[in-house]
Amino acid sequence: MPDKYHIKAAAIPGRFRRVGKFGSVDWREDCSRCTNCVKPRCVYDTYKKEAVYNRDPSTSVVPLYECRGCLSCVQGCTKGLLAIALNPEYLALGDEYWRPEILATTWNQADSGRIPVSGAGYRGRFHGPGFDSIWTDMSEIVRPTRDGIHGREYISTSVDIGSKPMRLSFTADGKMVGETTSLIDLPIPLILDVPPWKIAGQVLAKARLSAAKALKTLAVAPATEVAGAPADQLPHLVPLVGSEGLGVVEPLLRQVRMVEFVDGPQTLDLMTKVKASNPSLICALRLPLQGQAVDRILAGSKSGVNVFHLVADLRGCEIGAENPRHLKDVLREIHTSLVKAFMRDEVTLIVSGGIALAEHMAKTIICGADLVAVDTTLLVALGCRVCRGATDATHVDHCAAEAGDLDPAYAAQRMVNLMAAWHSQLIEVLGAMGIREVRRLRGEVGRAIFKEDIEREAFGDLACK
Repeated sequence: MPDKYHIKAAAIPGRFRRVGKFGSVDWREDCSRCTNCVKPRCVYDTYKKEAVYNRDPSTSVVPLYECRGCLSCVQGCTKGLLAIALNPEYLALGDEYWRPEILATTWNQADSGRIPVSGAGYRGRFHGPGFDSIWTDMSEIVRPTRDGIHGREYISTSVDIGSKPMRLSFTADGKMVGETTSLIDLPIPLILDVPPWKIAGQVLAKARLSAAKALKTLAVAPATEVAGAPADQLPHLVPLVGSEGLGVVEPLLRQVRMVEFVDGPQTLDLMTKVKASNPSLICALRLPLQGQAVDRILAGSKSGVNVFHLVADLRGCEIGAENPRHLKDVLREIHTSLVKAFMRDEVTLIVSGGIALAEHMAKTIICGADLVAVDTTLLVALGCRVCRGATDATHVDHCAAEAGDLDPAYAAQRMVNLMAAWHSQLIEVLGAMGIREVRRLRGEVGRAIFKEDIEREAFGDLACK
């Protein structure tokens, strides 16, 4: 049995100003200066740091945001003078999809690579739109051998990119008949994708490539943004080819394992040219996530394309639709259509857009993806607050993820930490489901409960809002 895949995380605090969820309210006027005051007993030393700030306001305000909401001080104060309040600045973070708790969770995971635990317990949603309408089946969580990352079973998170032959044929002397196919084996079902909006400079692209090497996965990037990258990182690079054609990508075709093409009128011709120069190279077609994308997939598959990257918008919805659906619904439709066409195992589906948490990765695979591509979340790990829709045109100048002096090594390590936390959570989910390899999770809707389905079963033809 091969060694367990392990991501080496290293604690690296964020260099951006952190915004905490909780703040303490202290009615000091009525304080009796009790000898058994609960403030010095705070396990996070929140009140000690607050006292330092009160003595010298020029010190950092960041420690004031380190309250974890455990409420021990509120319950222990004999005079009832302490309270915990929500920070208004925290509530203003992000938007209705990239909610404050998503940003804070991502920041915490990128700090150390560990799964964050809140002293106040889970206070999130139990249902809602998009991914929040899916519950995963945890029926096997009581089995001691399937205790996630602490269990004794080997849980594989490896996936393949490329087409696998549906059957093997051999001659009388034992030689295999037919062409051999190229496969890329990744130890984790994710790759690192380009940001959803254009970012100047090469720092982020080079950081993604460095992180991909550490994670033993792939990073999508325009070749111009990773010019001069070390030769040992090129096998982890997926050059992105757009309307400009091959250009600077052509010299790299012998050094990379996969190349991705943005869909266009001449795309299939370019793919044919590339395959002629390097038959072992895997060519992927980048498509917007739409219901009619299945027609393009079926047509591309007949032309020899086996890998398709479906890109949703920033909130995980269809692109270009009047009433956009969430990717969970579109992806299930595409997956089912490919199964009915007896082609599902002949293609690889990569999905990106709106995947903000580790649970979204597992739920996307349940809906039919082979693996996911992470984009916006990588920026959030560096301090981004997803404020691209802000009216203030100068917000980019203050974005910690797009600052010109960003250190590539710092950015790469925070990306690695985040993916380490995601990998641990994926193993926890697989173990709780009783699934020993993530390949079996693809399209396994029986391992999940969909809110729309149970409402339909419970209420029949009644309209469920």
